[in-house]
Amino acid sequence: MFFKSEKGKEKILNLYNLKLNELNIKYSEILVDTKYGVTNVIITGNSNNPPLILIHGTGGCAPLILESFPNLASKYCVFAVDVVAQPNKSEAHRLDMKSLDYGKWLIEIITKLNLKEVTLVGFSFGGLISLKALEFNEKFIKQAFLVAPVYVVNGNPLVGLFKMFFPLKKFIKTKKQKYIRKVMNALFTNYDDFALKFMSTTFQNCNMDFSPLPIISKDKAKKITTPLSIIAAEKDIMFPGKKMIKRAKSIFPSLEEVVLLEDSKHVPNTNHFKKIEHLI
Repeated sequence: MFFKSEKGKEKILNLYNLKLNELNIKYSEILVDTKYGVTNVIITGNSNNPPLILIHGTGGCAPLILESFPNLASKYCVFAVDVVAQPNKSEAHRLDMKSLDYGKWLIEIITKLNLKEVTLVGFSFGGLISLKALEFNEKFIKQAFLVAPVYVVNGNPLVGLFKMFFPLKKFIKTKKQKYIRKVMNALFTNYDDFALKFMSTTFQNCNMDFSPLPIISKDKAKKITTPLSIIAAEKDIMFPGKKMIKRAKSIFPSLEEVVLLEDSKHVPNTNHFKKIEHLI
């Protein structure tokens, strides 16, 4: 079970709806029935505009990624997807990261929504999902922007243990705010009270997947022909920016652009996100 209790799930969905209302945008919500679980999608922007799929990271949800990219809906019809088995409105059915399941799930959503020439924007774990989709079937995808993506490189595991994993385990056990703040400080360039509350509630009420993160092989990367842009964060302890750019250049023949966000930790700040929006 992903949610530890119905009460915990309710707390998370209350925060989800609070953030969605705070965005003050015109949107519609639809449920897409896939063989990997029912998936919630928030749609915003003019339906005549080109389609863009926005995919959040671990411990995230569609309203939070929409908050990070508030201006994309002026140029695109944005489909913000709630990733399955995350703190959101999609089904709590966890897929296998090592297989192509996440890619098959996303391509099924794209086909059921009848979308073509899609721009993919994947942040963090959303980057892994985007790459898995490209590995599986890239014919529906026009271009992909990967922001601090999982699946290209990993950081030093010891640094991750001491700065993230140990404080997180202590927080889950003790519920003391000082431990979750250590995690947030390691991950976020800047964060607000809502982000702190959402992350705290998530880690207290969800069974998160802490299994090792896979890395794409050179052979698989070489088969991707869709134009890629990779935005890496210089001070990302999980997926170090310079290391990521170096490997991306050596394995992706369709890599069109790389950007290194200076002084950015894994989760960029508002100014960094504006820069990324401009690029997209």
